[in-house]
Amino acid sequence: MEKTNLRRENSLSAPSSNVVGQPVAVSRAQREARNGHRGAVVWLTGLPGSGKSTIARATEQTLYDHGLQTATLDGDNIRLGLCTDLGFSEKDRNENVRRVAETAKMFLDQGIVVIVALVSPVRHARELIKQMVPNGDFLEIYCRCPLSVCQTRDPKGHYARAKRGEIANFTGISSIYEEPLKPALLLNTDTQTSDESVRQLTALVLEKCEITATLR
Repeated sequence: MEKTNLRRENSLSAPSSNVVGQPVAVSRAQREARNGHRGAVVWLTGLPGSGKSTIARATEQTLYDHGLQTATLDGDNIRLGLCTDLGFSEKDRNENVRRVAETAKMFLDQGIVVIVALVSPVRHARELIKQMVPNGDFLEIYCRCPLSVCQTRDPKGHYARAKRGEIANFTGISSIYEEPLKPALLLNTDTQTSDESVRQLTALVLEKCEITATLR
């Protein structure tokens, strides 16, 4: 598969030479000190129907209940807003991942734990995100679930539609998914409950974010 350049490929236009980055008034370190924890990008990847959104929502709620500053970027919601102009060609899907990555990085710069639930099927694209996010603050979480189980679940009916030819370039049917090679956490979502997955992921994030505040 052709390699992806998240920073330039698929951009509508090159950055203007008249645009100059501006300094921030409040640094990430200052925000993290007030929050009592480090920020992080927690990126859930996996086939459609593997449980990414369910785990992301429940994990955010748990972290929020612990007193962490959190946000979730869900693939469907992103498609309804920020990326409503994109289709599902390889070019558009790469651009979708790029936009989500840049958005997640902005949340990280605010000292927030941002949880991303996105199929993001191309391994090279995910590797580039790791390079964009500094100091190892990118946690790739693989929600592994056999295609047969995902198709049986089919919560949105997308697999059935893709098999009928009604959805083109659908991951798992007419478009490939490349598994992570060394994820920060592997969740076997076909054999463990969502509660078990949430507990594992929450424990990893709490450890990674070096909690210093007195949590609720």
